[in-house]
Amino acid sequence: MEWTFSENELEVTAKSFWQHYNAQHIFTLEGPMGAGKTTFVKALCAAKGVEDATASPTFSIINEYAYRQNGALHSIYHLDLYRLRDEDEAIAAGVEDTIYKENAICFVEWPDIVAHLLPPDTVRLQLSVLPDKKRLLRAG
Repeated sequence: MEWTFSENELEVTAKSFWQHYNAQHIFTLEGPMGAGKTTFVKALCAAKGVEDATASPTFSIINEYAYRQNGALHSIYHLDLYRLRDEDEAIAAGVEDTIYKENAICFVEWPDIVAHLLPPDTVRLQLSVLPDKKRLLRAG
């Protein structure tokens, strides 16, 4: 699956994304600095109805956001592993526990150091900046 979108098309793209990936729970986000990974997660959270302020988890490592679906409260976790040195540090920070939380959605930026901890059904997302400042999102 792939989408090309501008900043003005983020909302529509996020809704389309959830139409295709509503049953999946774990996603990795890869792309260069400034590609818009955190901005895209914000749009995905908004499309799910998250009302909390969303921000980059660069310093906190893990952010949690709540949303309601069918009357039940659910969580979206946004992890940014850029500042972590290795898998042991990631595990100590609670990354493995967060990835495997039941009934939660998890987005992992900079996932390389925990690659073998990720389940086989993880959806890998690649975000690229195009010359016209649009973004290309590839999912696989």
